[in-house]
Amino acid sequence: MRSTLPTFNEVWQRQFRSHVLTQAQTFTEQRSYLIGCSGGVDSMLLLHLMSFLFPQKVRAIYVDHQLQSMSSAWGDFVLNTCQQLQVPCSVVPVRVAEGNLENQARNARYQAFTEHLQHHEVLVLAHHQQDQAETLMLRLLSGAGVQGLSAMSTVDVRSQMTLWRPMLELSREQICQWAAQLDVQNIEDPTNADPDYDRAWCRQILWPVLQQRFPKMQQALTRTSTLMQDADEILAEVLATDLEKCGNQFFLQIESLKTLSIARQRQLLSSWMQGEATYRPNFAMVQRLITEVIEAKQDAQAALHWHGFYFVRYQQQIFRLKAEIYLAEQQNPVPAQQHLSFMLNQSFALASGNYCIEVQNQGLSQTLLDQKLTLSARMGGEKIHLHGRVGSWPLKKALQQAQIFPWLRHTIQILSIDNVMLGVFTPKGFWLAESEYLVKDGWQPKLVSGQ
Repeated sequence: MRSTLPTFNEVWQRQFRSHVLTQAQTFTEQRSYLIGCSGGVDSMLLLHLMSFLFPQKVRAIYVDHQLQSMSSAWGDFVLNTCQQLQVPCSVVPVRVAEGNLENQARNARYQAFTEHLQHHEVLVLAHHQQDQAETLMLRLLSGAGVQGLSAMSTVDVRSQMTLWRPMLELSREQICQWAAQLDVQNIEDPTNADPDYDRAWCRQILWPVLQQRFPKMQQALTRTSTLMQDADEILAEVLATDLEKCGNQFFLQIESLKTLSIARQRQLLSSWMQGEATYRPNFAMVQRLITEVIEAKQDAQAALHWHGFYFVRYQQQIFRLKAEIYLAEQQNPVPAQQHLSFMLNQSFALASGNYCIEVQNQGLSQTLLDQKLTLSARMGGEKIHLHGRVGSWPLKKALQQAQIFPWLRHTIQILSIDNVMLGVFTPKGFWLAESEYLVKDGWQPKLVSGQ
């Protein structure tokens, strides 16, 4: 019985070539292409087609995960094929971290892509229609939301790279037929048939059972991913509006957040926690942010750690802090006491920021220049008579009124001489204290940039 799949020559002339060239026009500038090549039939066909369509504008990369004894030989196979096609090729060995092997191998692979991709290049991958359907199914089984169920897009613009999947609408059967017609050689990775891996299990065990009952399942799942991509785009527009109302990428106003419906609160928190990460946090992690941080008592100093960030409540706001900022007091403690001297126009760095000694309308006497002054870490219980205010204040209260965040207060340092407080270095600048050394046209440390 004659195959109903169109031949490569037929499709090449009236569909695929036009399809690929039209997609390539969506890139806003002249681009070159880096093809991710595993040696499998999909990526090897892609390598051949791209070398035909875009001669002199194509490179290839083979990422060797070093997980199988044959992986190096597969790299040689890809390299030799590229040489025959006159396509430059890089073979890049990587180390796969411990944990979920599929996820860690994917992370290592994309890290290699990122490091080798040049600024004018698009990363081209050979994902096809069955890959799309399998991705949607696996994400559905893992409890993914709209963003996860949108699966893969033909053109995926990320912060570090642009991905292009020109074969995403092709079936695997079509790809295999074209590869046979063009005599495209490939290798077979045995792990692709090993049901110990989720995707292989899906392909070898689950897929045939479902397809027997639902013959059009692959097309239906692909259509669902397209609908989810539309839904995800609409949701992104809603999230942008909600984020503008409630805060920005660094903080959210709790009162504004609570004016949204519960569903919109969860979606905004999930997107906000994700930031620049590839994936959103799971539902349980979002719920922990709500119960452990947002709904915590104001004085609880609650914090939730996820994906290299700490989510912290302060007064009526929640903040998204890099781990190095939140943990700075533990990792980079400020010396209890040190001595230093200053001169005019001197620049120097402290825990609270970078400063420069400048002459001001009011400042410290120039007799203090070049003298040994004492710089002390804040211990608690200190009082300060701020210049321009009446009487002494607890330093803690002054910090609260200035809204200096608790995770930055360890950077506070007190400048003194002979137990006379001259001022305080803070993340918001140097605060002059009333003292016998305060004069007109004196000098002050001016904050140039905060830490």
